[in-house]
Amino acid sequence: MTAAAQAAGTPHAPGVWADVVGQDAAVAQFRRAASPEGSLAQAWLITGPPGSGRSTAARAFAATLQCEQGTGCGQCPACRTTLAGTHPDVTVVATDKLSIAKEEVRSLVMTAQRAPATGRHRVLIVEDADRMTAGTFNVLLKSIEEPPPSTVWMLCAPSAEDLAPTIRSRCRLVTLTVPDSDVVAELLRRRDGIEDQLALRAARAAQGHIGLALRYATQEGALGARVESARTLLALRTAGGAVLAAQTLVERATAEAKEHADQVALEEKERFLRSAGIDDGKVPPSLRSQMRQLEEDAKRRQTRLVRDVLDRYLLDAHSVLRDVLSRQLATGSELVNVDVADEIEQAAAHGTGRSTLALLEAVQEARQRIAGNVPPLLAVEALLSRIAVSQR
Repeated sequence: MTAAAQAAGTPHAPGVWADVVGQDAAVAQFRRAASPEGSLAQAWLITGPPGSGRSTAARAFAATLQCEQGTGCGQCPACRTTLAGTHPDVTVVATDKLSIAKEEVRSLVMTAQRAPATGRHRVLIVEDADRMTAGTFNVLLKSIEEPPPSTVWMLCAPSAEDLAPTIRSRCRLVTLTVPDSDVVAELLRRRDGIEDQLALRAARAAQGHIGLALRYATQEGALGARVESARTLLALRTAGGAVLAAQTLVERATAEAKEHADQVALEEKERFLRSAGIDDGKVPPSLRSQMRQLEEDAKRRQTRLVRDVLDRYLLDAHSVLRDVLSRQLATGSELVNVDVADEIEQAAAHGTGRSTLALLEAVQEARQRIAGNVPPLLAVEALLSRIAVSQR
């Protein structure tokens, strides 16, 4: 164990729990439930902020339940196949679209009724369970209430309030926290071989978001783009500049989302054509409705990805303004955005704690508006214009 991990008070967990960092209390709860002396609930709700490792924790718990040693050893075939996503008795549903379709949940419910094929449990993990609609919750409720004895449900969501009360009241709640930056940096060093200083810089910039920290550490130009966005934010002075900055941001988010969505759509189309035995690209009339469905899925995927990219920017903007507020209140806390420390000091001297706090609330409001289907460009324009006015 490194000094960074010791300082953070998070030991290097063995076996399947090695990548679940900064979550000692949650890991202990899972292990206790999986032990012979524990009480294993058949429905779990795993909550925590984005990047805290909800899905990673759910998979590790599933591996522990299937482990041939009963400990989550990480070495037996059951552990390895569960973590790799190939265990026949562990089903994972993840969506990159706006919502989880009712048909997907119906299929899950049917799967939940089957006895395990090789393992001790039939485990169903629903990532982003908050993306289920009210009608989808109704489909799921009966299976959550009265699952077969060997079935275990794991629902992952940012907070318990994101799920219907009828669902969350029937689940055992486990809440994850934001991991410390030092712990995330240690994970990047150990698991991904990232150099020490880059790992720490990426972890601090990601503010405990493990996936984002890995992106900053491995994607060329990602950290530089974040620094440039922070400088642009702190330099806003006019409404015209704010409108141009918003347009640039949304165009960049759309291009990034389209590139990823197009790649996924191409792979799905190729799989569909192969499964249908079509090698000339000509889709017969009987299959055209399925092809149209793939195209609709691609559009929904792109819409969600645009929102995700913009939300990532807004979280970065929130961290910049929080650094400004920290300097204004003289809290003595370490800056997240150390690369723009001079600009943060200038902004802190220019404004007041009250005005910065209002801007932080405006960022959260913009995030809610985008999540609530307000056109992204309008939401971002409104936010950046307000920031520009406050910095004149």
